[in-house]
Amino acid sequence: MENSNNSGKIITSLLIGAAVGGILGILFAPHKGSKTRRLISGSTTDFTQSVKDKFNSMMDQAKGEVETIKDQVETIADKASRG
Repeated sequence: MENSNNSGKIITSLLIGAAVGGILGILFAPHKGSKTRRLISGSTTDFTQSVKDKFNSMMDQAKGEVETIKDQVETIADKASRG
C-alpha cells in the first residue's frame, strides 16, 4: 500500500510541476505566440504519453500484486480444507 501512496504523490508532484513550468514558460517565452503554441502542443503530447506509460506501469504492478495475493489465499484455503 505504501508504494501506491508514494506513486500517487509522485504523479501529483509531476502534474503540479508541469503546470507551474508551463505557466512560467508561457510568461517568459522568447518566441512568438504561434511558435510557443506549437512547442506547448508537442510538450503536452510528450507529457501525456509519459503519464499514460507511468499509469500503465503502475497498473501492471498492481495486477501482479493482486495475483500474488490471490495465489497466497488459494494456498491458505487449500491447507485449511485439508485440515
